[in-house]
Amino acid sequence: MATESRVPDDLVQAAGYPAEPAGTLAPPPRDYHPRLTNQDLAPLKEQTWRSYNIFAFWMSDVHSVGGYLTAGSLFALGLTSWQVFVCLIAGICIVQFFCNLVAKPSQQAGVPYPVISRVSFGVLGANIPAIIRGLIAVAWYGVQTFLAAESLNIVFLKLWPALGPWADAKVHGFAGLSALGYVSFAILWVAQAALFWRGMETIRKFIDLAGPAVYVTMLLLCGYLLVKSGFHIDLNLSNHTLTGWAAIGTMLSAIALVVSYFSGPMLNFGDFARYGNSFKSVRRGNFWGLPINFVFFSLLTVLTAGATVPVYGELLTDPIKTVERIDSTFAILLGALTFVTATVGINIVANFISPAFDFSHVSPQKISWRMGGMIAAVGSVLLTPWNWYNNDTAIHYTLGILGALIGPLFGILIADFYLIRKQKLLVGDMFTLDKDGAYYYRKGYNPVAIRSVIVAGVVSVASVLVPRWIGEGLWISDYSWFIGCGVGFAIYTVLARRAGVAQGQA
Repeated sequence: MATESRVPDDLVQAAGYPAEPAGTLAPPPRDYHPRLTNQDLAPLKEQTWRSYNIFAFWMSDVHSVGGYLTAGSLFALGLTSWQVFVCLIAGICIVQFFCNLVAKPSQQAGVPYPVISRVSFGVLGANIPAIIRGLIAVAWYGVQTFLAAESLNIVFLKLWPALGPWADAKVHGFAGLSALGYVSFAILWVAQAALFWRGMETIRKFIDLAGPAVYVTMLLLCGYLLVKSGFHIDLNLSNHTLTGWAAIGTMLSAIALVVSYFSGPMLNFGDFARYGNSFKSVRRGNFWGLPINFVFFSLLTVLTAGATVPVYGELLTDPIKTVERIDSTFAILLGALTFVTATVGINIVANFISPAFDFSHVSPQKISWRMGGMIAAVGSVLLTPWNWYNNDTAIHYTLGILGALIGPLFGILIADFYLIRKQKLLVGDMFTLDKDGAYYYRKGYNPVAIRSVIVAGVVSVASVLVPRWIGEGLWISDYSWFIGCGVGFAIYTVLARRAGVAQGQA
């Protein structure tokens, strides 16, 4: 089982700490069934991450092109700058609350999300949430790689303007992406795979640097635009400003969209919380990495977007397009490469590591952690993300669908650990196929969890699709994560208590 580090957990000192293992992998005990374990899924021998590592994880997760695009897309809802700012902060505080909830069981047991899911779904039934989350991560992996490739395209076009026709999908393109786009996508695909293949220690060092790097660039970009505008910016950036109940309703939808954007890494946060040397360290890292970090992120987003209006004569919410307008070649190269680095950071931590655990969980002896990650990488290309993540409506619709699928899994996990199990775990029983194991249930599957995820999933997905079919707008779909989470939480709690899940009677 895991042990706590004796290194002082101080955020300021941690910024310069010496290199340590990201978490020592323990060989699985002999009594662990091989169908349920390998070295990556077994409980950690030591947990060594401190607050700064969690803080840096969130910096990499927040400061990506996708993060700025999602934040910028809120202006299209008709919100003023201060309303967008409030929505961003409110949404991230909700994310912080739920991340603390999902972190505790994984940190306590030292195991990743799919293994913790065995407690509620059964030792074999946990493959259901693992596959669902893994497939969602594949979609996000493709999106983030595509967005980073757009930044890399800017670098190529600035250095070699003659490549212009090759950046036009209508002139030289295939399946919706230009030839240059494919080159940039391939470069980043290979670079991310190489970084991932180096292992968690290399990844930890990378994300420790990637987050702060993009901070510096965004501060420089924001300062440049403010100076160019003479500090005369109009923070009312919407052409159809909303007031009264309409504004309140739209702000609530915007808050829900922020939560949906982080729903993937929020569900799988246990994959990283397992490395924390204490739950206190994880909570402190979440505090600095989410509300505190996000205040500065939100200010930079709002001020930078506001300054683009007087400087360029139009609202630009895409940082890539903003950087592209700058006259300086050096500034463009620095900005574009920084956004590439930042987006690679979020892709690695949120959409590469998590499906690696998820897919490895399906067949631990045949699929290693590294192979699981490569399955995700290959799948991301086949989904052609550039064809469905290219406008504000598509972003909101995508977040709604993904949130609808993730919400029920989250609700069931939280209900089981906090209400049914009372925060008590039997780690050894997560790795046994013995029929008297606490998490074996019926042939390895908990029927209560399966029924709950089906019902909650149907309800939450319907909340996204039905409004589209009947033409009544998208507002209900904005709450798909909350609907799925709430329904899954309620149904599982009721059925689990009736079935005596905690007593092993399901």
